[in-house]
Amino acid sequence: MTGRLITLEGGEGAGKSTVMGALRAALEQRGVEVVQTREPGGTDAGEAIRKLLLDPARSLGAETELLLMFASRAQLVRELVAPALARGAWVLSDRFTDASFAYQAGGRGIDSGRIAELERWAVGIKPDLTFLLDVDVRQGHARIAGRDARPDRIESEREDFFERVRATYLQRAAAEPRRFRVIDASAPQDAVLRAVLGQLERAISAWI
Repeated sequence: MTGRLITLEGGEGAGKSTVMGALRAALEQRGVEVVQTREPGGTDAGEAIRKLLLDPARSLGAETELLLMFASRAQLVRELVAPALARGAWVLSDRFTDASFAYQAGGRGIDSGRIAELERWAVGIKPDLTFLLDVDVRQGHARIAGRDARPDRIESEREDFFERVRATYLQRAAAEPRRFRVIDASAPQDAVLRAVLGQLERAISAWI
């Protein structure tokens, strides 16, 4: 099979890490080379940008935040994603460009047309399959409240910010139903994983 880019999207506390592990295991059982990454980050430069973006003590303008996200993403595509896809590997990414539409357009109010232009110029690729783990904002925040780590700069935003993020994600999923698979992440973990892996198998069957 040719290389594929599969992304996980969703708000805070949606459970992406657990789903990522299950997806990786399922693909590796098929003998697929899997490259796992995250956004922002995934490269030395990207991880440095990630620290800057998520530092709760730092104040960043919306435009600065957006451009830093795309700087990290552009480096990720050129250094890791594109070479992996070219050799036939499957890339699993915790967030990709849809996150900028959700967080910087939906959340921050930046014109989505500007983000689309950056996507074309700095990224140049779209995922083959995107899992949107959808969960109620309050439920998601209740999940992360139990973590030991201090909330990062974005996690510290107000509830209405995350409501806009969620709404934008759902709008994008409705606009691209062939790429998106919306998963009810409020369900028990076993049910979420069954739904995700079932959708993965259906996608693979359509590709081969």
